[in-house]
Amino acid sequence: MKTYIHKVKYYETDKMGITHHSNYVRWMEEARMDFLSQLGYGMKRFENEGITSPVVSVECQYKKPTTFDDEIEINVKIEKYTGVKLSLSYVMTNIATGDVVLTASSSHCFIDACGRPIAVKKYFPEFDRIIKS
Repeated sequence: MKTYIHKVKYYETDKMGITHHSNYVRWMEEARMDFLSQLGYGMKRFENEGITSPVVSVECQYKKPTTFDDEIEINVKIEKYTGVKLSLSYVMTNIATGDVVLTASSSHCFIDACGRPIAVKKYFPEFDRIIKS
């Protein structure tokens, strides 16, 4: 799996010239979408089948600030998968300095169009197999 690279945009910074903390969660989502696409199961594929995957929880530990034009490498790893819930970890590193700027985790469930939790194996057995391997 290749890592996701995000280049900090000017509008993502605040008056002090550092990235506003809320943007890291957006980058996590960008990296998660890329990660799922690399597995062959992008969100569009899930949504076309009536499945969504809302965020259940997010936790971030901010280590170092980032600024405009920094290139941030985002590594995504599966931490836990139950068949209904998927937990991921993220490590964001400033490519130029090698500094870890954030470590984080997010948890997501899978639900049908009525908002009921689903067992992924039933709808996407291949995705289930890939995640478990």
